[in-house]
Amino acid sequence: MTHPDPTRWNTRYDTQGYLFGEEPNVFLQAHAAGLTPGTALCVADGEGRNGVWLARRGWDVVSLDFSEVAQRKAAALAERHGVPLRLEHGDVHAWPYPLAAYDLVADVFTQFSSPGGRARKWAGMVRAVKPGGHLIVVGYTPKQLEHRTGGPSEAANLYTATLLRSAFGGLEILTLDEIETELAEGPGHIGMSAVAILVARAPG
Repeated sequence: MTHPDPTRWNTRYDTQGYLFGEEPNVFLQAHAAGLTPGTALCVADGEGRNGVWLARRGWDVVSLDFSEVAQRKAAALAERHGVPLRLEHGDVHAWPYPLAAYDLVADVFTQFSSPGGRARKWAGMVRAVKPGGHLIVVGYTPKQLEHRTGGPSEAANLYTATLLRSAFGGLEILTLDEIETELAEGPGHIGMSAVAILVARAPG
């Protein structure tokens, strides 16, 4: 797979409820809760659960995604909570990530691209973090193929601590772990899950 298909994701998101729920990812919530609000970029933010949560905490959030259906739902979620959310429609592999623009860049379960596409996305994310800013990545590990409770079916799309350390070795790694835990994030992520978590800080 070279790039994810926006038509497929529009179809997946075209439901009455929220595919991954309305609450933020628990790992993003745990690691971002103690940060001072500033500017944030949520990569492939989908229906907006993570971006809206950050906005509710006072962050100035850019929510990047390529699904028009998801972004309509993200806008509705932000409106319900009475918070601003800046929607950017674009492909996370080709989007022009601005230099040193964000205090926080979050990439949560964005695992439907080729290794080459993933490398371009991650390089853009590193470019976009301000000096002293934070980057949070959450993704399934290969052990998730045993659980089959969400995520991609191709091993090449899954993350390991070794992969994350290699990709983000130029940053100060604060947290890097692989765990197994129960998730309950809408119908899309539910049940025992194998997850890798990276929290890193840009030099400066």
